Amino acid sequence: MEILKNISAAFWSPDIWLPPNTTWADLNPTPENKLTDYRHLIYPIPMSIVLLLLRYVLERCWFAPVGKSLGIKNTRPKKAPPNAILEKAYTGKKIKHKQVLALAKQLDYSERQVERWLRLRRSQDKPSTLIKFCENSWRCLYYTYSFVYGLTILWDKSWLWDINHCYHGYPFHPVSNDVWWYYMISMAFYWSLSFSQFFDVKRKDFWQMFIHHIATIALMCFSWVGNLTRIGSLVLLVHDCADIFLEAAKMAKYANYQKLCDFIFTIFTVLWIVTRMGVYPFWIIYSTTIEAPKIVPMFPAYYIFNSLLSLLLVLHAIWTWLILKIAYNAFYAGQV
Repeated sequence: MEILKNISAAFWSPDIWLPPNTTWADLNPTPENKLTDYRHLIYPIPMSIVLLLLRYVLERCWFAPVGKSLGIKNTRPKKAPPNAILEKAYTGKKIKHKQVLALAKQLDYSERQVERWLRLRRSQDKPSTLIKFCENSWRCLYYTYSFVYGLTILWDKSWLWDINHCYHGYPFHPVSNDVWWYYMISMAFYWSLSFSQFFDVKRKDFWQMFIHHIATIALMCFSWVGNLTRIGSLVLLVHDCADIFLEAAKMAKYANYQKLCDFIFTIFTVLWIVTRMGVYPFWIIYSTTIEAPKIVPMFPAYYIFNSLLSLLLVLHAIWTWLILKIAYNAFYAGQV
């Protein structure tokens, strides 16, 4: 027990988490000062379960009927006939030609029969278009709510118009009720994505997305504990903007509205580059890296916080490259 206490005391040392000459006693939250309370970080986890239940209800009672009315079918591919040997060899990835020949010999099949079974088995794992449409509808709805709510509550906040107000008077920044809800619901959403990603539609950027969700949650927890909620709220606002149009473009694609999909994807590409590769690095990260040290004495947790912000920028750069490749190919193909 004594060892655990020492580890806890070392981990929560104010020399790590707080600016010089500041103690945890100085930041003790009360109803009067409305400072952040680390104990509130438990709330987003049960809230994420509520969001998952809400998503389940909306997908079945709203998104699926809308998708069907748009002509999106819930048909599943033809199932591969049961075969224990092939099932054991199946991994979901492409099997080498040498292994296909060995399986054909073992089963007394032709090479073509084995390849056909594997194709059917792979297509069997793919979700229907309607399931993908419902998933994107949920995300589009959330990002729309989050961006509109975030912009509304931050409109009258001084740090939206002058980012240096994120550091003036730090760390004694009260958290208003609207910002509290903004943070809690946003964290709950990213917790829900971290849970649901393992049973949602599997995509090529699975691990990049998983790292993104965990980095986002870590960032929000760091900013909450360190009372850096002002800069945190700006990061949330910048991130939600373009995501609305990405999900909407996918919905249009699944509904076979190709021209609408192309139009929305163009808006998304422009917004993504402006917000993720323009506003985010040249306004937010520039501020946290260059301007903040001029106003606030630096401390170890702040460097960790800034490193996580930079990690998100690296992910942005990877996704920007993928988006530009899609845009380039779409330009020559005539559609996204």
